[in-house]
Amino acid sequence: MKRTKIIATIGPASEKERELAKLVKEGVNVVRLNFSHGDFEWHKKVIERVKSIAGRLKMPIGIMADLQGPRMRVGNKREFAVKKEETVLITELFSDLGKKKNGNKLKILAVDFPGVNKLVRAGDEILIEDGLIKMKVAAKRRGRLEAVVINGGIIKPKKGINIPSISSKFKALTSQDKEVLDFVLGQDVDFVAMSFVRTAKEIRQLKNLIRKKSVNGGHPPQIIAKIERKEAVKNFNEILKATDAVMVARGDLGIEMPQAELPVLQKEIAAKCLRAGKPVIVATQMLDSMIHNPRPTRAEISDVSNAVIDHADAVMLSGETASGKYPAEAVTVMRKIIEKTEQSPFDDLRHGFLEDKRSSVSAAVAQSAHELQKDSGAKAIVIASLSGFTARMIARHRPESKIYVMTNNEKTSNQLTLVWGVESFILPDCKTLDELIVKSMATIKKNKLLRKGDKVIIVTGRPHIKREHMSLVKVEEVR
Repeated sequence: MKRTKIIATIGPASEKERELAKLVKEGVNVVRLNFSHGDFEWHKKVIERVKSIAGRLKMPIGIMADLQGPRMRVGNKREFAVKKEETVLITELFSDLGKKKNGNKLKILAVDFPGVNKLVRAGDEILIEDGLIKMKVAAKRRGRLEAVVINGGIIKPKKGINIPSISSKFKALTSQDKEVLDFVLGQDVDFVAMSFVRTAKEIRQLKNLIRKKSVNGGHPPQIIAKIERKEAVKNFNEILKATDAVMVARGDLGIEMPQAELPVLQKEIAAKCLRAGKPVIVATQMLDSMIHNPRPTRAEISDVSNAVIDHADAVMLSGETASGKYPAEAVTVMRKIIEKTEQSPFDDLRHGFLEDKRSSVSAAVAQSAHELQKDSGAKAIVIASLSGFTARMIARHRPESKIYVMTNNEKTSNQLTLVWGVESFILPDCKTLDELIVKSMATIKKNKLLRKGDKVIIVTGRPHIKREHMSLVKVEEVR
């Protein structure tokens, strides 16, 4: 069984219950809903289907709501081709259709983002669909822009537009995002991904907003900071302290930053997240060719494998499962790559990698549990966790044994779907340590996770304390 989790974006290719169930059975742990597309009614139906499948399969499935943020998109209703050195009229409205220059009708690119033309200057670059199409603004007249095509191609409706020179001027949370937030909180999603984060302050603002709005105030969704701007890279250490999880969103990041820096940035971000005990996701174009083809390229196979070697908690599929021809096949391929890589020594964590200079009590207990597991040959580490914190602290050691988490909170169980190597189970409330241990072992036996005589490491605390409190590590034997 794989330890690295898989996230699948849901769209027209995967929205039906049968297809969703197939993705989960092939290895999907978290579904991503991209709120750049689809209306609330569509998203509501998908969420209901996911929850139905989770109940039927008796397993947690995480639900991630991805906020669009200040994303510029192609506003044209139909796709059209542009050629190198061709001049294109860029406008915020499509009513300029038919304007002529030197007697020739100009092609028009409508940018679906109010006010953008006021900010753009001559000489600015405009990149479409992760930079596949590139233009340069040649002139600005009465709020309209004329751009010369540098790299041509097919411009498709709704595709993302990047203008690196002005991206830092937009706040991460838009009025549309706040409407989406109201909706997803009502649907009790497990994660909210924040696009185009620049600073830790923006993360804190979103958390405060959720705290005020949340209908499930005691167990709000976790925040995933999407790292896709220069400012986010610069401010990453502070962002990491404020956020619950991180996504290396390589599409926009590869436009904002020099492409050659991406592999090293991915490794640096993953290493910092591992030390902090916070989940990290590697995303964008992992098996991109499988949108159209039944087999990935060799480079894509290596890309997924390298994300596992970098100690990512999760890898993500976007168009492959949202709109591709082979959604289930893409998940299967990704799972097999993960499994093969995890069987190798290349993803092993070297001793002392975490470099804990000022270990907390929790970090010390987690390290003790890991060392005890290695020395005793225990087949699993069984953790009692209220919030998931204890599980994350142990998972960051990347133990060879299984990690089973017992929690009394369904939200915690769902949020652990993003944490490397963790399998979670719901337990009823326990009043004593002995009761907690007995019920945990009963769950292990009921689910046939271990054999009689197998050793396990128990990590727990006082069950009546309503916060994370690791105070006990002991060896038990399955009887």
